[in-house]
Amino acid sequence: MKVCIAEKPSVAREIAEILGAKTKKDGYMEGNGYQVTWTFGHLCTLKEPHDYSGDWRQWNMRYLPMIPPRFGIKLIDNESYKKQFNIIETLLQKAEEVINCGDAGQEGELIQRWVIQKSSCKCPVKRLWISSLTEESIKEGFRMLKSESDYQKLYEAGLSRAIGDWILGMNATRLYTLCYGQNKQVLSIGRVQTPTLALIVNRQKEIENFVPEQYWELKTVYKETTFSSTHGKFTKKEDGEDLLQKITDKPFTITDISKKKGKEAPPRLFDLTSLQVECNRKFSFSAEDTLKLIQSLYEKKITTYPRVDTTFLSDDIYPKIPQILKGLTDYSALIPPLLANKIPKSKKVFDNTKVTDHHAIIPTGVLSRNLTDNEQKVFDLVTKRFIAAFYPDCEVSTTTVLGDVEDVKFKTSGKQILQPGWKAVFEKDVKITDNEQEQEEENKVLPDFIKGESGQHTPSFAEKWTTPPKPYTEANLLRAMETAGKFVEDEELRDILKENGIGRPSTRAAIIETLFKRNYVRKERKNLYATQTGVELIDTIHEDLLKSAELTGQWEKKLRQIEKGNYKAADFIEELKEMIKQIVNNVLNDKTHHRIN
Repeated sequence: MKVCIAEKPSVAREIAEILGAKTKKDGYMEGNGYQVTWTFGHLCTLKEPHDYSGDWRQWNMRYLPMIPPRFGIKLIDNESYKKQFNIIETLLQKAEEVINCGDAGQEGELIQRWVIQKSSCKCPVKRLWISSLTEESIKEGFRMLKSESDYQKLYEAGLSRAIGDWILGMNATRLYTLCYGQNKQVLSIGRVQTPTLALIVNRQKEIENFVPEQYWELKTVYKETTFSSTHGKFTKKEDGEDLLQKITDKPFTITDISKKKGKEAPPRLFDLTSLQVECNRKFSFSAEDTLKLIQSLYEKKITTYPRVDTTFLSDDIYPKIPQILKGLTDYSALIPPLLANKIPKSKKVFDNTKVTDHHAIIPTGVLSRNLTDNEQKVFDLVTKRFIAAFYPDCEVSTTTVLGDVEDVKFKTSGKQILQPGWKAVFEKDVKITDNEQEQEEENKVLPDFIKGESGQHTPSFAEKWTTPPKPYTEANLLRAMETAGKFVEDEELRDILKENGIGRPSTRAAIIETLFKRNYVRKERKNLYATQTGVELIDTIHEDLLKSAELTGQWEKKLRQIEKGNYKAADFIEELKEMIKQIVNNVLNDKTHHRIN
């Protein structure tokens, strides 16, 4: 028998149906030469400190740092998990071949490998690697099963991540709890969790310490259009007042009109982080909510694998695009213009060099039925983004108008859409922006002006104050995690910074949820604020390695290099061992005696 191990029962049922394994057994399905069983996500975990040494059961400074000579795994203490593992173990002992059907990613590889290892499997292991759960994709995956060895580096990266999190989390949490927690509360420290909390705390301090600065703006209204002084902000009131007096009751003259045509490319396809950002902005969904919704859509076969960090498609997807588009019958009004001609193959959509294990999130073309309201919202975002990717660029004309009053220069600009192109896909959608002025500027259409025309105007000189940075929302916190705290709007630059992002797309939502559960962060409407405990914890940590997003991002880069075979897992683990030894030593020598209440 060939034994297939899926990551959850629902996926196992899909695979069993296609393989013809239709006889239900206790914990698996059988038929046509296959037995299809499943895990429940993680059945195994790394051993806890007391599993290595009885002394480590105590939280005591003299046992820190705890570094096992060799890390081991164990079953999670849960009766349902133990029962299912025993079924898997029995099947694997008699198997002629095992097929790992876990989620096609680093975490999925780790989950399944641990179960296979724990069962002392001796037979050959193959890997099913697919990006969607459609019948076509599963059949193709089984025709092209991979060798387990092809994914050894992926496993080593996942194992290194787990061991690294254990070394830092177990030791630093005990260390800070014993030294600073007064035995009243556990102070949780994590490799990704703590620098993420630091981002929120640092932003909060920027806001609290912000000192508003006064400035003034000189504007005037001519033909119901607001022109701004080209001088910009006035830091001295008298400078602006002098100009105001100079231009009052004097005619306003149009001195120049320039038009510049340009093109706006469609937005990139979604990776998980950009989808979570968009769902938070548009629907106030948490990162965790969005992950659950897109995972559900994947399991319903209507979207592709969600835990991805690329916005590109591989070349082999290109021939499938027309068929996928034909399957999107609920969007039939948008499809004919695309199918009337050859689908464009843009480098901004198809780029093999930007795709590793999986491509961007797209619809599969399978008919969507029985979706919840929230699932429909997410599916609509993914599908319209996919359709828009093959529409022409939006052609725009930007008009800049200059004016003059007594040698005081003014300027305004507006945009006109000449050909909507891809924007036609979204024309009925309500645009969401955090900046009302930005939306107003983008939608501003200017009246017809003639160079040399002149007339009355209404000047104004207004007092303004600089404003503090805005608190994080989950949307911009996810972006900050993705780029190690650097704030960039440019998509290409963001792709480069992803190399040093903290956490993985699949884990960032869980990290944010952990901060809520630990009572380090609270949410008010969409804004995130650090609690007193969260602020005090970051203030207590003097080690930059523990709380710097940039430094943690460098560790993440090494984990990606392990996955690619460019860095040794053993070297990563040794670095972390040395780092935790140094951290323990530094805290023990801390003479501030700070305590967190």
